[in-house]
Amino acid sequence: SVINYCSFGNHSCQHECVGVLNGYYCRCNEGYTLQENGKTCLQDDLCNTVEHGCQYQCVSTPGSYYCICPEDQQLQGDGKSCSTCRTANIDLVLLIDGSKSVRPQNFELIKKFVNQIVDSLDVSAHGTRVGFVQYSSRIRTEFPLGRYQTAEDIKNAVMKVEYMEKGTMTGLALKHMVENSFTEAEGARPASRNVPRVGLVFTDGRSQDDITEWAKKSKDAGITMYAVGVGKAVEDELREIASEPIDKHFFYTTDFTAINQIAENLKLNVCAEESQGEVEVKDPCACESQVEFQQATMTALEQLTLLLSVLTARLEDLENQLLSRK
Repeated sequence: SVINYCSFGNHSCQHECVGVLNGYYCRCNEGYTLQENGKTCLQDDLCNTVEHGCQYQCVSTPGSYYCICPEDQQLQGDGKSCSTCRTANIDLVLLIDGSKSVRPQNFELIKKFVNQIVDSLDVSAHGTRVGFVQYSSRIRTEFPLGRYQTAEDIKNAVMKVEYMEKGTMTGLALKHMVENSFTEAEGARPASRNVPRVGLVFTDGRSQDDITEWAKKSKDAGITMYAVGVGKAVEDELREIASEPIDKHFFYTTDFTAINQIAENLKLNVCAEESQGEVEVKDPCACESQVEFQQATMTALEQLTLLLSVLTARLEDLENQLLSRK
């Protein structure tokens, strides 16, 4: 009679054992592929069977999957969500013109413009930090770099900023930024960390003081400068403030209602160009880090379990071969 080798129970087939003359082979259920060891089965399309959490699109690979983003967006550090920024690491200070010529309703539009940019950034203590300075005849730090650690907190603080009115002392604002805003006391990361420092000046008119000295000093200090002008802003002044190449760091529109489009262009530039800093080592006790550690550990355990099943199957094969020789 024909021996049913599958009935011995030592075949190690993960799904199904099929008996044949002088032996057996393993077969997988539909939707699974038999692996090289001839025993284990891996699911073909995990994207349709697991809670993958991909924001845009899931791509299946044998026994696994990965997430992808649209062409104009970057996959974030969680491997699932998409943003116009890659996980950025910037210290960004906004110098916003609060002079009388801006007018109250336009100042509200500027605040929305600022929040559009904040929305595109990876704001956190370890990622991007944002500071806000308003200037007119005097300078007022609305909040320094180190104060807020979430985009939501920054956006709420921006909407509460009160319009100063009066003059336009852009030179004084640049001086304040260089001397104060990027200090560790105000929450900037130490220069040794190589976290990019970015300054953005928004104005609607000619400065009432000289900007030449501090426009140069800001760039000499290693700060990448963006200049955004609206209405009667003087192009020559803005170009003097902006970093090279000028066309990537200088924006102008005649109308406040058109600043939404500037926000779109600007955030893409800031993301792509400035998020090159050294990644800060996270606190191993932080919850976020624990989750990452657990995920990495689970992945390693899954790989070890698979390897163990492959080794067990091979040992059983050897054992069977030795028994058959006896």
